[in-house]
Amino acid sequence: MTEKEVFLTVEGLKKLEDELDELKTVRRKEVAERIKQALAFGDISENAEYDEAKNEQAQLEERIVKLENMLRNAKIIDDEDISTDRVSIGSRVCVKDLEYDEEIEYTIVGSAEADPYEGKISNESPVGNAILGRKKGDIVEVQVPDGKIKYEILSIAR
Repeated sequence: MTEKEVFLTVEGLKKLEDELDELKTVRRKEVAERIKQALAFGDISENAEYDEAKNEQAQLEERIVKLENMLRNAKIIDDEDISTDRVSIGSRVCVKDLEYDEEIEYTIVGSAEADPYEGKISNESPVGNAILGRKKGDIVEVQVPDGKIKYEILSIAR
């Protein structure tokens, strides 16, 4: 099974590398210390602190493996490669919701970086997928859980 590419901006790559470093250097030591303290309580068969620490360790190691895989399969989106003619991953796109006459700005990112609260939407999301490859002036109809939304693409930037 081949793993899918993970599209990242330079900023997103740095964020994931920093998180991985923090998990490996700081969090691993903290969890190991918690396990050591829990073992000091004696019988581990009924030791809730030990069970909790081991579960935390498993989750930590799972996140480390996930981050390592994402970084191994990362495809970095260079600002110079971002077209301003058509929407692509890395584009900052201003769209107008035609129903509510409201302008919204999105940055199209890979799913690993998506954060709707910061206006970063995944290329795999309904809106991100619908506007990929489109150009300024295009009207795009997007199927979302609440129905259909029509957007007009007002601008595309890096």
